[in-house]
Parts: sequence; C-alpha cells; structure tokens
Amino acid sequence: MTSQDRELIARLCAERAGLRVDPDKAYLLENRLAPVARREGFASVHDLVCAIRDRDDDRLAWRAVEAMSPAETAFFREPQTFERIVGEALPDLAMRREGGTLRLWSAACGAGQEVYSLAMALEESAPAGVTIEVFASDLCERRLEKAQAGLYSPFEVQRGLSARRLVRHFEGRDEAFALSPRVRQMVRWRRVNLMEDLSRLGQFDLVLCRGVLGGLLEDARARVLANLERTLKPGGWLVLGANEAAPGLSALAGRPGFHTHGSGRAAA
Repeated sequence: MTSQDRELIARLCAERAGLRVDPDKAYLLENRLAPVARREGFASVHDLVCAIRDRDDDRLAWRAVEAMSPAETAFFREPQTFERIVGEALPDLAMRREGGTLRLWSAACGAGQEVYSLAMALEESAPAGVTIEVFASDLCERRLEKAQAGLYSPFEVQRGLSARRLVRHFEGRDEAFALSPRVRQMVRWRRVNLMEDLSRLGQFDLVLCRGVLGGLLEDARARVLANLERTLKPGGWLVLGANEAAPGLSALAGRPGFHTHGSGRAAA
C-alpha cells in the first residue's frame, strides 16, 4: 500500500463509520485488508484500493471500512458484566416495567460471542415471569453471517467459555463447535451503523455496547453515545466497557461501565 492508499482508507473509515484509523500503521491496514482483497479477486491490497478510488465502488468501500472496524471479541468477556445484567439490571427493569417485555440490544456484537454470552446467561438464570427479546447488530456483514451460523473454532470457544457451558450449550461438529438452536433462536439480527439515525430500531431497556467507543474519533464518539442514549427507554441501562464513560447519563456507583437513563439514581 502506498501512503495515498492508507490515507484514503483512513478517510473512508472516518467519514462512513467514525473510525479512528492511523494511516501510518501500514502493517495493520495490510493485515486487515488483505483478506478483503483476496475474496474480491485482487492481487494486492493496492489493487483493491485503486478499484475503490477509480471505480467509486460503494460496495468495495464498505468492505474495506467493515474490515477496519473493531473485531476483538470473546465469550463472557469481563464475566462480572453478565452477572450484573442478569442479577441486577434485569430484576430492576422487570420491576419498573411491571411484567412488560424487556428489549435488550447488543449494539456491536462482532462474530456473536458477546450477544450469545448474554443469551446463555439469560437461558441459565433469567428472572422468572419476564418476557425478554434479544437483538444484535454489527457494522460488518461478514461478522454477522458468522454470528448467525453459530459455529466456532476450538480456539474461539476456549476464550471465555467454561467446560460446563461448552457442554451445556454446544455440540461438536467436525473441527468446530455448534451453538445450540435454543440459544441461537433467542437472537434477532440486523446490520447497523451506530453513526446513523437509530430511531427505526425502536427503544430498548438495556443496550450493551463495549469496546467500540475507544476506536472512534472524538466527534463520532459523542455522536454514537447520543444515538445510543436516544434508544434507551426511561430508566434503561447502557452497558459500556469498564473503562468507557457516558457523559450525561447516571453512572451506577461501584459498577464500571454501567449507566442509566432518566432513572433518578445518584451519579457515581
């Protein structure tokens, strides 16, 4: 890749998804974009970028942006987060909604480990008498396709899954592990760009969005947080990463990453 190639990709990422991409990190860009180039039939990443530039190819441009979006994920990452969702957030919401349906959204689900961790935790110990709907989205279509398939390698299931959960929720299939249909069918899927208007999605009682804000430009971070806040019902919970903050929302004392919208609780 030339420096002009890298600058173009960084600009596309910023404009389309608010992603902070350092054009000086040549190895990172090559590593992320090489699989895209191969799948699309190009001999090199440079040829891919030339096609994006010369053809003004919107589909190829999005493939490149999606490849540069954050992809790190694991099952039950920061396990205390899921314990607090099931043990604290959902009982609180169930009481507030007086038996109504709770809508939960994993707003950056990656290849599915995040939302399936939530679904497994719910399947194991959701509050009794509560109807729960689980939604998941990601910017990257390929990651969504993998998530919906529910197939994971031995390396992937070893990252965060206990032996008990592996036996309970998965079955071996050739050299992979297949998630049980009962868990997969708990989740509804959609491709979503968090920079765009999210009003079409409706409102949610709890939004889980971790590991996203740190990869965004400052203006984009503020925009995404504002968009997420608007999707929360009054008293709804926004769950970010342990080191991520949501200015303007109440932070639950002693619970890093947990924020509430219009709940009346005291801020931390």
